[in-house]
Amino acid sequence: MKTISKLLLAAALVAPAATVATSASAQVNGVAVADPQGAIAGSRAWTTARQQIETTYKAQLDQAEARRAAIGRELEPLVQAFQTARSAPNANEAALRTQAQSIQAKQQAGEQELARLTQPAARAQGYAVEQIQARLGEAVQNAVRAKNVSLLVSPQAVLFMQPTADITSAVTAELDKLVPTVSITPPANWQPGQQGQQQGAAPAAAPAATPATAPARRQNSGR
Repeated sequence: MKTISKLLLAAALVAPAATVATSASAQVNGVAVADPQGAIAGSRAWTTARQQIETTYKAQLDQAEARRAAIGRELEPLVQAFQTARSAPNANEAALRTQAQSIQAKQQAGEQELARLTQPAARAQGYAVEQIQARLGEAVQNAVRAKNVSLLVSPQAVLFMQPTADITSAVTAELDKLVPTVSITPPANWQPGQQGQQQGAAPAAAPAATPATAPARRQNSGR
């Protein structure tokens, strides 16, 4: 699958509403680690939804990938010319600024074009993830209860752990039970975060489709 169709999953951490007190012998003395993003990404509902999105929006995603490559080709000589001018003796700072601003404007215009092309797929992805994320807290609680965990932390907060302390797969298994499938067709009036707000929960972070791997901002370093 091409770069543009590899949609990135971005899920906000949903902490369990309460902890379960257990004996000290449980799951590495009652402490475990879980990656909520990984749990959602590994779920059957998301795997199926992602495949459906890549099929349904294949034409738009392929078009965006082609444009991404074309934009990269358009920008490359401009960036090279800028770098050459910058490395010249007695480089004209005003001229360099003008070149860098022109490159940045073209890059931003390209990013906006790619965002428009991928917007339908990104919207479908956001809706699919939000449906799964709405049950993440419950899945975490079920996994915590089943594993007799008294303290659950994110991987970012851990310097070292035994593999048995990671219960991400257990959270994924609970998600598979709670959300076996999701829709990739959002209602006409749906907005990212809407479902979480209606449930009284914190709004979910809208997952962003990667419009393109935009050309590197090498020109900015010379401004």
